[in-house]
Amino acid sequence: MSVDVKYTTTASAIGGREGAASSEDGRFEAKLSTPRELGGAGGDGTNPEQLFAAGYSACFIGALKVAGQQMKVKVPDDAKVTATVGIGPRSAGGFGITTDLLVDLPGLDRGTAQELIDAAHQICPYSNATRGNVEVGLTLA
Repeated sequence: MSVDVKYTTTASAIGGREGAASSEDGRFEAKLSTPRELGGAGGDGTNPEQLFAAGYSACFIGALKVAGQQMKVKVPDDAKVTATVGIGPRSAGGFGITTDLLVDLPGLDRGTAQELIDAAHQICPYSNATRGNVEVGLTLA
């Protein structure tokens, strides 16, 4: 499978989970801290799981809009996707993540909303990147 790349970006991290991350263009900068649940101090920085949750949520809304255009359904302006990302040891060794997306599409009937969600899950780059590797739950609010 090939990808016709339309945009690229570059970010770097220093110090791992107790360091900092930033984008090459300077638009993004974050202090990183390890959550207590993972053995860290639980400092005031963010962590990779929060960044993944934010990115997946935003990307999935974009995919909902593309699906809506294809289906000729207006995605509500107040559509909201909440991603819950979990991390922990895998039975096969190493660590893994799980993701649950809670999708709120106010004003749409449940059948149409579910069709949009299913279509968006096929379109979204995060969904495509995780498919077969990460458990992703999809729930209509």
